[in-house]
Amino acid sequence: MTHDAVEVISAKRDRRELSDSQIDWVIDAYTRGDVADEQMSALAMAILLNGMVPREIARWTAAMIASGERMDFSTLSRPTADKHSTGGVGDKITLPLAPLVAACGVAVPQLSGRGLGHTGGTLDKLESIPGWRAALSNEEMFAQLESVGAVICAAGDGLAPADKKLYALRDVTGTVEAIPLIASSIMSKKIAEGTGALVLDVKVGTGAFMKDEALARELAETMVGLGKDAGVHTVALLTDMSTPLGLTAGNAIEVAESVEVLAGGGPADVVELTIALAREMLAGAGVTGVDPADKLADGSAMDAWKRMIRAQGGDPDATLPVAKESHVVNAPASGTLTRLDAMAVGLAAWRLGAGRARKEDPVQDGAGVVWHARPGDTVTQGQALFTLLTDEPERFDRALASLEGGYDIGDGAFTPQPLVIDRIG
Repeated sequence: MTHDAVEVISAKRDRRELSDSQIDWVIDAYTRGDVADEQMSALAMAILLNGMVPREIARWTAAMIASGERMDFSTLSRPTADKHSTGGVGDKITLPLAPLVAACGVAVPQLSGRGLGHTGGTLDKLESIPGWRAALSNEEMFAQLESVGAVICAAGDGLAPADKKLYALRDVTGTVEAIPLIASSIMSKKIAEGTGALVLDVKVGTGAFMKDEALARELAETMVGLGKDAGVHTVALLTDMSTPLGLTAGNAIEVAESVEVLAGGGPADVVELTIALAREMLAGAGVTGVDPADKLADGSAMDAWKRMIRAQGGDPDATLPVAKESHVVNAPASGTLTRLDAMAVGLAAWRLGAGRARKEDPVQDGAGVVWHARPGDTVTQGQALFTLLTDEPERFDRALASLEGGYDIGDGAFTPQPLVIDRIG
């Protein structure tokens, strides 16, 4: 059956469900260029405003998968599991997590992305390591999964090309927030990637894409349903992103913090979330009797990290880039740090050059923010609270403006919030 774009747009505009054939047609026609960007923009806005039922979302996801290739890891000698985070501030979890899970006997095909706005990108962080490269062929990826057990790389153009085209359009048309489009975007790539098990880290809070817990939960439930329908063992953890993770937000400084975790140290929250996600990935892959915490302690995860970095041309022992300029922000009063806002820190890191406003913008390897206290810590007036890092000192003023009002120092008791809010799946 053939359709036309206006018919499909009008149906969703009038709050009608799209048929399977309408969905199949519009995704295929848009990927081929037969549906114009302005027409797909109108449809995306209609979806944002009027939503989709689960059947429509599942079909939309399947149509995006069908627009490209599907990978198959069934020939590997070990099971596969992957993790996807919806993005946050200081979220370097993929870096220690992939080699940790590999050290436990599960292969991790981690297709990652770059940062945009206040959320950091895994590939940007890793590209601060001298020599490391993000682009691998499918053959290189398979070989590395077999020999090392973990790969973190950019997704090839062959996976869900419809999503790549639609994602760029949503970014400039105010339709990024549509839950059916977020869920289908993430899950089309992850299902096409061919992993056997998937753990979703759905962030909620000021520094997250989803600020509202009810919406984050709806997104998590939608994605878990899509994964299970496709035969992928899928669970989601709702995790807090009102406070940034760890003590750093940037690129090279987050790599350094990740290496601390792999060495058996690092900030407690980064370690906690890394181990929680690793346990879910192992369970999803059917691996029992291995505790990821032991693999951090005995050095096996660090060994896997070094093999993974070397396999992609990087030098895991090289000195990481350091920003040319730094500026210290001192605590204005003594007391307990009761709040540290993730969005404020993320914006500051972005304005210092750690992130980008447009996809084509460069990032600075050494830029970012280090915070020297976390909520619940006691601080003394005049002590260093933040260190701002950049190659361009003219960026300091705007970064400092981002941090204004982004933290509280008080006298009252501090009640910590759980890092893992809930498990769905």
